[in-house]
Amino acid sequence: MSVQVQAHSFSAAQLLDQLQERCAGVGALASFVGLVRDYGDAGEVRAMFLEHYPGMTERALAGIEAEARVRWPLHEVLIVHRHGLLQAAEPIVFVGVGSAHRQVAFEACAYLMDQLKTRAPFWKKEMCAQGAQWVDARASDAIAARRW
Repeated sequence: MSVQVQAHSFSAAQLLDQLQERCAGVGALASFVGLVRDYGDAGEVRAMFLEHYPGMTERALAGIEAEARVRWPLHEVLIVHRHGLLQAAEPIVFVGVGSAHRQVAFEACAYLMDQLKTRAPFWKKEMCAQGAQWVDARASDAIAARRW
C-alpha cells in the first residue's frame, strides 16, 4: 500500500529500503522525513498530538498521490503519516518517490509535501510548558503549495 496512516513510529531507513525494493531499475529515489520540532508558536514543544478522520485522511492522501502521478512519471510513491501523541524529535511523515530521473523525483517529493501540509486533514496540538494549543495553518505553507 502506498499510503499509510498509523499511530506507531517508523524507520525512515526501512521505508527507503522498501521503496528501493519496489523501484528496481529506476534511476532516482527522493525522500523527505518530517519530525516534531522542539519549538513552536507557544515556545518549547514537548510533544504534539495529531488528530485525523480515518478513511477521509487516507482518501485525501491517495488523491494527492494520484495528482502527483499524473504530473510526473513516477514508478513508485510511499507516504506514511502518523497520528496520535508524538514526542519532540519523533518522525511525523515520510514521503518517498522513485522515478527514472532525479529532477522528477525531487519535484514530485516536494509537491507531495507541499500538498500534504495544506490539504491533508490532520489537526495538530502542541504540548508546551505553557500548556497546549492548536497549531494554525501557516501562510508560508499555502504559498509553497500555490507554486505548483
